[in-house]
Order: sequence, then C-alpha cells, then structure tokens
Amino acid sequence: MPAATIKTTVRNYALIIIGTALMAFATASVLEPASLITGGFSGIAIIVKQFTGHLIPGGIPLSVTNLVLNIPVLLIAMRLKGIRYLLHTGFATVMLSFWLSVLPVVPLAEGDLLLSSLFGGIFMGAGIGLVFITQATTGGTDLIAALIQHFLRHYSISSILWVIDTVIVLVGAFLYGIQVTLYAVIAIYLTSKISDGIIDGLKFSKAAFVITEKPEELAALVMKELDRGVTGISATGMYSGEAKTMLFCVVAKKEIVRLKDLAKGCDPNAFVIVTDVREVLGEGFIEHQNVISS
Repeated sequence: MPAATIKTTVRNYALIIIGTALMAFATASVLEPASLITGGFSGIAIIVKQFTGHLIPGGIPLSVTNLVLNIPVLLIAMRLKGIRYLLHTGFATVMLSFWLSVLPVVPLAEGDLLLSSLFGGIFMGAGIGLVFITQATTGGTDLIAALIQHFLRHYSISSILWVIDTVIVLVGAFLYGIQVTLYAVIAIYLTSKISDGIIDGLKFSKAAFVITEKPEELAALVMKELDRGVTGISATGMYSGEAKTMLFCVVAKKEIVRLKDLAKGCDPNAFVIVTDVREVLGEGFIEHQNVISS
C-alpha cells in the first residue's frame, strides 16, 4: 500500500475517532440531561432512554439504541454504496456507540437550556464535521442524509440532515413542550453551521484574475515563486479594443498576499480580482482519491 494511502487512511480513522467522541459527549453530557431532542438516532435514543426508565433502571442505554437502529440503515447503504463505503461509516457507527457507553457524563450546562443548546450544537457540529471530512457518516439520519445526497447532489449533507432532524424535533415537541423544542432548534442550527464550516473551511482557496501588460513575466514569477499553475485567458478590452491575456490562478489562502505582491512588483498597473473558491480538486490541492471512502 502506498505511503500516501496509508497516511490518508490513518488520518481518516483518527478524525472519525475524535469526531464520534465529540458527538457522544454532546449527546450524553449536554443534550440528554436537558431533554434536547436535536434529531437523529441520538435524539430517538434519548427519548427511548427516558421513557424506558420505569422498565429498566436508568432506561435503555443510548449506545444500545443507537447501534440497534443503525443495523437496517447500514444494510440499505451497503446495497446502494457498496461495502467499501461502509468501512468508514460502519467504524464510525461502532465508535459512536462505544463512546456513548464509556465516556463519563459531565454536567457541562446542567439546568441551563440556552447553554445546553449552544454547547450541544457546537460539539455535535464539530464532531459531525470531522466525520464528514472522511466521506463517512455515523449512521442514523447522518447516513440517511448521505444516501439522499447520493441522488440530490446539489444539496449538502448537512442541509438535508437539518431537514430530517427538524421533523424528528417536531415529534419531540409533543413530548417535551415547545420551549425545550425551540432551544433544540438552536442546537440543530449550530450543528449544521459548524459542520458545514469545518467541511468547507478546510477546502477554501483563493482565485485571482489578473489583467496585466506583462502576462508572460508575471506567470513565470507565480510558477517559480509560488509553484502554482497559471492559465492565460484571451480577452479583449472593450474600451480600448485591444487584445489582452488575462491570467487565472488558484492559490491557498495564505499565498494570496504573496501573489498580489508579485503582481504589483511585476506591473504596478495590473488589475487584480480576488475571489473565494469553495473547493478545489486537483494537483496541489485536494486530490481525486477514492481511498477516502474505502
């Protein structure tokens, strides 16, 4: 196995371990004590635990409900995604149940619904984001959202998950009342935003369009100093009618200042346009790798 593949595999499993630990902590120590049903199988597990307390001391453990509910979903995912996809997702599902069973409950925001919703959403969103980076899920509604996104590519997994969890929260409203549910909605919103921010934040780059009288010189500088590729695009100045070469280059966020300095040093009159790039796939950025989901 190539060294790069081994490194990616170790990184992915490490992210899953950390992410599921954060999710388990948010569920057991923040959301469950406050009866905040934020959706997902974890939300269902909270309901089951509290409503089976009179049958079993302490109720059915969160870890047990989470694992049992995930079995049929994992089987469906195996059929649609294949066994390679489930190597990570299955591991994440088991790890989440594991952390739920071994992590001690820490009363982080006991008795305060606002703090519970804020910290619960932050920890849960961070955990989900780390897991999603590996193109895995923790099963449950996370996996259901990923399966739906398999057919609806123009929606993010987190956005689909938000819709599904909202439906579950509305069910929870009948059990715990509207006030608790409103706080749960805050937690869901934060979960979606934090997870999206982690996923996209690790991929953000900058794109620069440069109109200059010295395209060859500037392109050579960028390729030498920044080791980035540059594309020349034929353009026409509509005011002057002159043919020009507009340079297009994508760089990391930390490199954009250097790129602007190079443009200014090469041609003080260069016209530079900088914009955010949400995701870049290819050499020098995020490689097209199938090993991530294996």
